[in-house]
Amino acid sequence: MKVVLVSANTETTPYPVYPLGIDYVAGAIRYKHMVYVEDINETGGNEVLADRIGSIDPDVIGISIRNIDNTDVKSPKAYIDPHRALICAVRKVSGAPVVLGGSGFTLFPGRLMEALGADYGIVGEGERFAAFLDALEKHDDVCSIEGVIAGSGEPGRISPQPWTGGVKRYFDPETPHVAYYLKKGGMLNLQTQRGCPFNCIYCTYPHIEGRHLRQRSPGAVADTARALQDAGAGYLFITDSVFNADPAHSMEVARAFQKAGVTIPWGAYIAPVQPRSDYFRVLADAGMTHVEFGTEAFCDKILENYRKPFRTDDVFAAHKAAVDAGLNAAHFFLLGAPAETLHTLETTLDNARGLEKTVCFFFAGIRIYPHTRLSEIAVASGQIESGRELFTPCFFEPKGIGLEQIGKILREKSKNRMNWVFGAGGEKTAKILSRLHDRGHVGPLWEHLIR
Repeated sequence: MKVVLVSANTETTPYPVYPLGIDYVAGAIRYKHMVYVEDINETGGNEVLADRIGSIDPDVIGISIRNIDNTDVKSPKAYIDPHRALICAVRKVSGAPVVLGGSGFTLFPGRLMEALGADYGIVGEGERFAAFLDALEKHDDVCSIEGVIAGSGEPGRISPQPWTGGVKRYFDPETPHVAYYLKKGGMLNLQTQRGCPFNCIYCTYPHIEGRHLRQRSPGAVADTARALQDAGAGYLFITDSVFNADPAHSMEVARAFQKAGVTIPWGAYIAPVQPRSDYFRVLADAGMTHVEFGTEAFCDKILENYRKPFRTDDVFAAHKAAVDAGLNAAHFFLLGAPAETLHTLETTLDNARGLEKTVCFFFAGIRIYPHTRLSEIAVASGQIESGRELFTPCFFEPKGIGLEQIGKILREKSKNRMNWVFGAGGEKTAKILSRLHDRGHVGPLWEHLIR
């Protein structure tokens, strides 16, 4: 069968993100099917994308939905209308069945099937698309496959359980969308493991990927990294929910990078737990340049409220170890926890001022997602009614302090602090980064804000 896989994500703030998930879907089906990858960012719009699909005349069209909205309480942006327009454009040139998937779809499958009028949807990891295509060819009941839903199906029948079959990435450097991402920052990405063993109250990773780590061998990860480097990547970002969820495994990945001859810089998302003494040195020696700490709060009360596996002393220790190893360090904060008060907010900001050689990104307002502990807290506190689908963005409002007050205090405290950024920096920051990327700079570039 001829299968077109489409990345529908148009969000490029603060920079475009390579659609890694589609590589894995392609890897699962290319042994038997002709696979074509299209990316709305690379085509520049629906018209070009539709023309390409029409010329291919596919048997099946898979569309990956990564984001539902931008999770920004101050400047909300929904993506449902652009997704609908994309599917309408596709329908005009092809009668092939449309199959939805992706992390965003997994959170709201029933709602998106209804809103976008798709034929089928795949909840959870996309590798089960291979079983779906096999059943479709044989005219079997595709909805008997775990995670598959038809347009008229009931959301209660589906399951986001992790894929238990083989996982193999297919990366083709000759596809047009690869050139787009190499030009826009030279950043490509890879994954060393799936699943998240932590219990953060707001996070959707356990629902999407499961709670148990499923690790790739360090050698296989390194081979992928080398292939991306050989394709022209100037920087690699590891997309694991938490790269150091298993510190020993992440260190072995770093050593495998060295053995494979990976020489380009790379970064990862790290939990600021108390590290072993040589942890960041091993990573730095293997080419790591950027550490993005998921700190979220700098107050023990709030860290406990978030169910984080670390406290403020651990954050300071992890930061110092990373900086001492020569790494660029950034911290990401999520303000507005259920137990947030003026005192806890000021504690977080005061401690953040104690971090040397860093950049801090502050986000005010926690998007409430289904299948999270935060949604249960919101129901129990009367903020939302039980059974609310949460497709329309809803942000948790702590009783001890309002989100507007948090934003006002943060703006006041961050004056004259170039290394304190409210949110991702907005469109202005995105335009600056785009210009720097067009001039040949690679990577996330936030290191230029470090003070």
